[in-house]
Amino acid sequence: MPSWHIGALLLLGGSTVLLFAGVPVAFSFLAVNILGAALFLGGAAGLEQIVRNGVVAVANFSLTPIPLFVLMGEILFHTGLALSVIEGIERLIRQVPGRLAVVAVVAGTVFSAISGSTIATTAMLGSLMLPVMLARGYHPTMATGPIMAIGAVDMLIPPSALTVLLGSLSGISISKLLIGGVVPGLILSVAFVGYIVARVLLDPKLAPAVAIEPRTGWAKYRLLVLYVLPLISIFVVVIGAMSGGIATPTESAALGAIATLALAAAYRVLSWRALMASLRGTVGISAMILFIILGATTFSQILSFSGATEGIVSAVFARGLSPAAILAGMLLLLVFLGLFVDQVSMMLITLPVFMPILQRLEVDLIWFGILYLICMQIGLLLPPHGLLLMTMKGVAPPEVTMAHIFRAVMPYIAMSLLLLLLLIAFPLVATWLPALLG
Repeated sequence: MPSWHIGALLLLGGSTVLLFAGVPVAFSFLAVNILGAALFLGGAAGLEQIVRNGVVAVANFSLTPIPLFVLMGEILFHTGLALSVIEGIERLIRQVPGRLAVVAVVAGTVFSAISGSTIATTAMLGSLMLPVMLARGYHPTMATGPIMAIGAVDMLIPPSALTVLLGSLSGISISKLLIGGVVPGLILSVAFVGYIVARVLLDPKLAPAVAIEPRTGWAKYRLLVLYVLPLISIFVVVIGAMSGGIATPTESAALGAIATLALAAAYRVLSWRALMASLRGTVGISAMILFIILGATTFSQILSFSGATEGIVSAVFARGLSPAAILAGMLLLLVFLGLFVDQVSMMLITLPVFMPILQRLEVDLIWFGILYLICMQIGLLLPPHGLLLMTMKGVAPPEVTMAHIFRAVMPYIAMSLLLLLLLIAFPLVATWLPALLG
């Protein structure tokens, strides 16, 4: 057996087996890295290299936006500003089929533009809107599906911590990836609203209509003007600063975090308790992500040093497959991995192999990065281990079963797959905005 086969089997195979066995991501890659360093980097010298790589990885300035984006979402949640945003959006939407589900999608789209965490968006909407929908007679699938689906879209619409992580690990421009996700994310949001309205028109029992109090004039637009528009302006600040070349992604994230804090203070909801809760949540999520990243650089280096990366790339091209077939295989692998592992694990397993292949194929990396994000977004919703499925179950009342949750996400997974096909057929959907603003 060639030596690179051994390296691939030990490193890629070993990490995959540990992940499937339920070992936490960080510990899986730490164990594989120690084994790989001892075998391929020269024993004690290799272990010293792991320590040096860990310091370099965590000190990487391009990762700074992650805690800042997470902080924005945590402040929204803990200060209660999210409640005002939902109420402001609800007052605007007239009586349409599945009105509360439509409100959840629109509110989730707004939260996506000011929160960097898919879990935070799903948990927030689930805890605030799900009890109301169930109390008004909504079927559990119609109540939970839109919330999970729009929570996953949070990954596409900036600010997004996972987009920053993907750009950092792959070497793709972070700012262009962030901007490139806007149009696909909005397309999905519109598609979700269209599906909800059409589905409830066909079966009104899924979401019984409830009389709403009519509001006109200032009463209708008060919360929009006072809360929704100022918070959306944070999105404009972050994207405008990046696309205009005024600030780097890190500086834009800092501006967004400062603007969120300033608005919370202006609304007089930034109590010491809310601030501490927001900071604790940010530290917990960011520490988890950074600890996982700790092993990413070393894993890629050992994989390359063992000859596994070059061996796999050469084996792929030796088969004479067309670029389209290779790309299709990559995307299918990502969707398959989404059934079993989380999004960070997907990146750590695949990017060290994918990126050399893509560079040799001379593929538009921004386009592929958006396709990668959509595959990860689908993975958040895929049964049985989709992260947002578990999040929804955690905030849902006991009468909402996992069977309800699994059935609820299926139409939204189908729409996400259709978006993936649309972007494959028409790459400009993903690339025109970064090219225009870049």
